[in-house]
Amino acid sequence: MALFGFIGAGNMGFPLLKAAVNTFGKEEVVFTEVSKERREYVYKETGASNLENNKELVQNCKYLLLAVKPQFIHEVMAEIKEEVRQEQVIISIAAGISIDAIKQGLSNKCRIVRAMPNTPAMVKQGMTGICFSQDEFSEEEKSIIDQFFSSFGKYEVFDERLMNAVICANGSSPAYVYLFIEALADSVVSYGIPRDKAYQLVSQTVLGAATMVLETGEHPGKLKDQVCSPGGTTIAAVKALEEFGFRNAIMKASDACYDKASNLSNS
Repeated sequence: MALFGFIGAGNMGFPLLKAAVNTFGKEEVVFTEVSKERREYVYKETGASNLENNKELVQNCKYLLLAVKPQFIHEVMAEIKEEVRQEQVIISIAAGISIDAIKQGLSNKCRIVRAMPNTPAMVKQGMTGICFSQDEFSEEEKSIIDQFFSSFGKYEVFDERLMNAVICANGSSPAYVYLFIEALADSVVSYGIPRDKAYQLVSQTVLGAATMVLETGEHPGKLKDQVCSPGGTTIAAVKALEEFGFRNAIMKASDACYDKASNLSNS
């Protein structure tokens, strides 16, 4: 029996599966995946075994990771609920799907870890928000869970009532950052900087700025002020960002993300 079983190995499931293989060994990870092409790719990249179907996978793992999209999770749970055992730990990364919904879908048989990772897990720089069902987890289980979520980045534990907000902060936000990088790079390409160098300039700057926030512990506003010399280029740019609603656009994006996650929670 393997330690981890993954139902799904897509854009989000694959980096987590790969991290599990790197941390616990390929013999401790099994998976199922609908796409034959994807199955072959995941096996080639990780050496993890692909099982025939979801029921067989559930029978052959301790930690079951549901790496499926929210619109498919109820169908998957209906398929596997008779195979789920009380000693198993279920880890779900389906956005907006509550612990109660998972328990109901699996006949209240199991302990749940609800998680919201993000795609930088692919380069071991992921940020994950997690919450636990109100069940007892052994010290060994807590240790395995800690090792797993630490294997592809960092994580924080939250009350479940905050998980839809976590989606806004880390789950969806890499897309906003990529949009920012693309837009800023496009702008300097228009001034003559080669595109490859533009992406390098902007991406490293984003990485450096984020590292400054994390490592100095300073308020982002204070760090911003340190860049904005009186009468200088940066304060002129910041003034333009404010004029065109930069901060408001980000907040509106979070509102849209949160509303969508809430709708998924109620579906």
